[in-house]
Amino acid sequence: MKKRLGYLGLVPALTLTAMAQVVTWDIEKRATGGSLQRRSKSAFEEIILNEKGRGGYFATVQIGSPGQNMTMQLDTGSSDVWIPHCDATVCKSGLCMLGSFNSSSSKTFYEIGEDEFYVSYIDDKYASGDYFKDRFQIGGNDVQNLTMGLGLKTDITYGLVGVGYATNEASKASKDSPYANLPVAMEQNGLINSIAYSLWLNDLDANTGNILFGGVDMGKFDGPLTKIDVILDEDADKYTEFIVLMSSLTATSPSGTDVLATSESAIEVLLDSGSTLSYLPTELAQAIWKEVGAKYQVSLGMAILPCSHSAHPGHFSFGFAGDGGPTINVTMDELVIDLTNGDPPLLTSGPYAGEYLCAFGIQNYTTGTYVLGDTFLRSAYVVYDLENNQIGLAPTKFNSTETNIVPFPSKGASIPGATAAPVTSTTSPIDSVVDFPMAETTNLKAADGFQDGDSPEESSVLGKANMLPILLPLSISLASAVLLSVRLL
Repeated sequence: MKKRLGYLGLVPALTLTAMAQVVTWDIEKRATGGSLQRRSKSAFEEIILNEKGRGGYFATVQIGSPGQNMTMQLDTGSSDVWIPHCDATVCKSGLCMLGSFNSSSSKTFYEIGEDEFYVSYIDDKYASGDYFKDRFQIGGNDVQNLTMGLGLKTDITYGLVGVGYATNEASKASKDSPYANLPVAMEQNGLINSIAYSLWLNDLDANTGNILFGGVDMGKFDGPLTKIDVILDEDADKYTEFIVLMSSLTATSPSGTDVLATSESAIEVLLDSGSTLSYLPTELAQAIWKEVGAKYQVSLGMAILPCSHSAHPGHFSFGFAGDGGPTINVTMDELVIDLTNGDPPLLTSGPYAGEYLCAFGIQNYTTGTYVLGDTFLRSAYVVYDLENNQIGLAPTKFNSTETNIVPFPSKGASIPGATAAPVTSTTSPIDSVVDFPMAETTNLKAADGFQDGDSPEESSVLGKANMLPILLPLSISLASAVLLSVRLL
């Protein structure tokens, strides 16, 4: 699995409540708390905290007896819950601001001795230790004896809540016989009826969004909810990740429309909340950059553009599963991301001299698996159905205050309110690691509408006095099995 790198700022604790059968985890960006209201007899919502461009969505849980508060990152791209131990060097140094676990203080802690927990990352960040079982409280409800990883040796300062397929767990022992990870354990504990959840991240500047375990909130999206197939991992002959077929990409602005990718150039993409940015094949990403006036900056290892472009008109339409499949529009204000947690760097020359510099939300990647991360997911309402191996997609309703939760009525039931795409596929027409066949991009009609002038030149991007620590993902790891955002120093 691939990792995305980023920065995590201090996240405050959250106040949570929940009702049985459907679990809501609220996601929150800057506010210090939020309360959970009754939604349905069989749905739970939970608040997650979005650190905007800084590395992910977070929520507070309680682990052990008595419960110890942990603010942890939600990740649809990984499958283990793991936390740093209080005696890990990084935590003893006072850096685990979001919580660390003291196993000796929990009366219900049970170490699983036969399997070692280990994950590693491209920047040499890692976590190793043991698997254990303990009480896990989410939204005021208990998951008894949940299997988790304990980071006894780690230089990562916060924990992770992986909610992917159990077949993708880091445990070596689970490759043949996966343990019941959080989504499975919630169903087994009777908290939800089916192993499924819905993700509503809301827009980049919103205070709250949520993940809804066991149900669909009809008040959080516009238009039809369309279900498409997850792509089977043919090598493993099982479903391991939320990979779907992206079959088209169109750019539209006041000056015109350009078709950048068609069904002949369809690719497999991973829908991953643990990735701050999105990563597409290099040729396709370059065409997108040309549309919006972004420029690849070698010194940063990413495409950048003036922050003012967030107010520019235009959108990109992502199509899935062929003709008649769902389409999600992503506007520029969701694709221009802060580079730092302080004043952004300044452009020092050229047509945008004196303007602040931001990262562009779509970056390039030379090999699969390609990723649609938070810069895409905020514009979509996404239902992850792990029982039927399907994804439901609909255009999100930003900042909606309407709530209409419909639970999955039973184990294996279809996604409530969803209709199937006319043609769904469990395999892509091309291998996701081969050269990407491009549509014509030499005469881009939409480019003028996306931008006001030329893109920033490589030699004129940053003033030396403005070289602040970069907070966004700069590279992708090929190691281990967990997606994670960590700080680059």
